[in-house]
Amino acid sequence: MSDAAEKAAKLSDVARAAGVSQGTVSNVFSRPQVVRPEVREHVHEVARRLGYRGPDPKGRLLRAGKVNAIGIATQERLPHFFADPYTRGVMEGISEAADAAGAGISLVSAANDEALAWNIQSALVDGFVLFCIEGGERLVRLTRERQLPFVALALSDDDATVATIGVDNLAGGRLAAEHLVSLGHRKFAVLTLPVRANHKESGPITSQDVEASVYSTSRDRVRGYFEVLGKAGIDTSTVPLYETQNDERTVRAALQSIFRDGDPPTALLVQSDHAALFAIDWLKERGIDVPGDVSVVGFDGIDEAEFSDPKLTTIAQPMREIGRRAVAAILKTSPPSRQTLPLELIVRGSTAKPRA
Repeated sequence: MSDAAEKAAKLSDVARAAGVSQGTVSNVFSRPQVVRPEVREHVHEVARRLGYRGPDPKGRLLRAGKVNAIGIATQERLPHFFADPYTRGVMEGISEAADAAGAGISLVSAANDEALAWNIQSALVDGFVLFCIEGGERLVRLTRERQLPFVALALSDDDATVATIGVDNLAGGRLAAEHLVSLGHRKFAVLTLPVRANHKESGPITSQDVEASVYSTSRDRVRGYFEVLGKAGIDTSTVPLYETQNDERTVRAALQSIFRDGDPPTALLVQSDHAALFAIDWLKERGIDVPGDVSVVGFDGIDEAEFSDPKLTTIAQPMREIGRRAVAAILKTSPPSRQTLPLELIVRGSTAKPRA
């Protein structure tokens, strides 16, 4: 039989050829336990001969008003779901909760705005978890147009109708800086996550750049750092701020610039563990002892931080719990809520008192 004929085969064709009712054929594919074994075998044989593969599951699910799948959306490209340690940590929590609920997961990303809009509009899901790392407001707007439940992660928005799950990045910045100040450090440098909109390079930035940033995570963490440093009598205008793209290339470029002169910092405040681990590697390669010469504090609490050499001091956020709560918010379709989960300072071997 030709491909065209196979595609054209319908449930009614199978019923006619098998000499049974359409209801019986439907039961064979959807409720086989109610059909006698010999009838099931006969119907399956006829269906195979005609090229009929069974009812379209999408149509059945849509008729039921539920597809039992959750869309995970980001404006980043698809590899981001697998390359970024923070995202992987949240995805583990999402996967655990979805698996326990018997729900599927659909990853939604795009290389441009037009493709993103199409992907969100066409995704066969019951609701969305939005990774608002970049373009969060656009993700919210597009998802609202679908009129499906959604929850936003890492979104800075005062709209109380937007359900969000995240952490207090301002408080996290304070925790990191307080730890280093309590050890006696007075000379700091900061490696940030992306700050400037649509800017894919790295380089020195100013406090004005930070305050104008559309990225609340980067902005609030710097605010937390500087609030503590200012109270400790440190002139924050002298603290180098260097924007990175949270990758090895831009972290290395940042440190090359920061350590170029003869008065290097004794402490690095790094806005992600991923970047902090690259920083430790760079310092060790140049014979700069961590933490003897330079203390390093990261942010996130990724698994790799516990196994670095030295082990990384970090501000840990409950990534897996964020993922689990996001799934619960979608499946329960509860009223919009704003959840802020606690952070924890985990002190390990990458921080110590500065040398006398």
